[in-house]
Amino acid sequence: MHLSSLVKRPVVDPGDRSLGRLSDVIVRLRGADYPVVTGLVVGVGGGRELFVPVEQVAALDAEGLVELESARLDLRPFGRREGEVLLRADVLGHRLIDVGEARLVRAQDLELADRDGQWLLSGVDTHRPHRLLGVFGDRATGHACRDWKAFEPLIGHSRSALVRRPSARIRRLRPAEIADLLEDASRDEEREILGDVRQDPELEADVFEELEEDRASRLLNARTDEEIAAVLARMRADDAADAIDDLRQGRRRTVLELLPAGQRAKVLTLMGFNPASAGGLMGMDFLALPPDTPVSEAEAAVRRANRLQPEALTSVYTADEEGRLLGWARLVTVLQSDPGLRLAEVSEADPVRVGPDTDLVDVALLMTDYNLITLPVVDDEGVLLGVITVDDVLEATLPEDWRRREVAPPPDAHRAVEAGSIPGAPGAGGAEGLEGHEESSP
Repeated sequence: MHLSSLVKRPVVDPGDRSLGRLSDVIVRLRGADYPVVTGLVVGVGGGRELFVPVEQVAALDAEGLVELESARLDLRPFGRREGEVLLRADVLGHRLIDVGEARLVRAQDLELADRDGQWLLSGVDTHRPHRLLGVFGDRATGHACRDWKAFEPLIGHSRSALVRRPSARIRRLRPAEIADLLEDASRDEEREILGDVRQDPELEADVFEELEEDRASRLLNARTDEEIAAVLARMRADDAADAIDDLRQGRRRTVLELLPAGQRAKVLTLMGFNPASAGGLMGMDFLALPPDTPVSEAEAAVRRANRLQPEALTSVYTADEEGRLLGWARLVTVLQSDPGLRLAEVSEADPVRVGPDTDLVDVALLMTDYNLITLPVVDDEGVLLGVITVDDVLEATLPEDWRRREVAPPPDAHRAVEAGSIPGAPGAGGAEGLEGHEESSP
């Protein structure tokens, strides 16, 4: 049955005497499991709302009355406990995260399913009901519920959020997808999404790298200096430098001093360049080895470089003892070469390179002309300073509002949704799909 068919229904005792009307349905969150109904909130007049445990409910009938086993009610005012969610107040009409499509949707209705005498929150209907439904026929025919587990609720109740965070489905999303959610979120939704993301510091740093500068600046400025430094310490140095530059003037020095020494040195170097120049675009993650390094050792060095930006590792550079750039090799060339050869033998000498003052247009033209994924930046002495990756150039050259554009889904997107659905779950056969599902112990 659906929540919309239950709310405001009369609540009666075994003698059909009215006790009040159903105001809300209470469920208890159980991590990754389906939430279980624990009771009802019944309005009894005068603005009073009472709690009725589910064990006292004799019958729930979406087409009739809500019948209790006795007329005895606990007259104490209802108070929500940890992990409890009010379906009408907290979920119905509110937005949730559609994890499969990485977007915010609104819960137009909720589906409850009876399994072995226990009521579970099984599905969500995100489609706005047609005005004519309910006038010409059964309103339920307008429902197209999908499995509850396909969504991450944004409830806002702090004590309930603590129960959800250990199994938050949002952490399955890519950082860029979470950033897009934040761009579309209200302040309250934004706060809850970030609360989930902060449970994974590495993911949080990746998300801040993907945010628009104005949004990232506002979110960071709302934190303490120590909290800001903790995020920036995990970000790429070039993104961290941009973030510090966007902080309020009085906070920059303090945050810089709180960064680890290595990250602070990189950030200070990058902040000395024009953001629209090669020096401002470059990252300081790259792999440079002596030219006589065996290919087998170069491959091992790539495997060990798990803290470097993956995009920068598409190229391996050779440099002398002073750090002067000598050559470069595509990673695929290294992998396909004889392990016994020296790196200089599989590298191209005199690589395309730019100085830190080269402007963005020249950088883009060079990378296009030479089909480069990465472009090294060197100083006047030829010392390798950093590497520009193609994604940084794209981000700098696309229009400022590019994130707000709706990206067309791939032609086979429906297959991924089908592959990730739960067999028999709502949207794939209705509530009977809960059969055989193991419940966690209360």
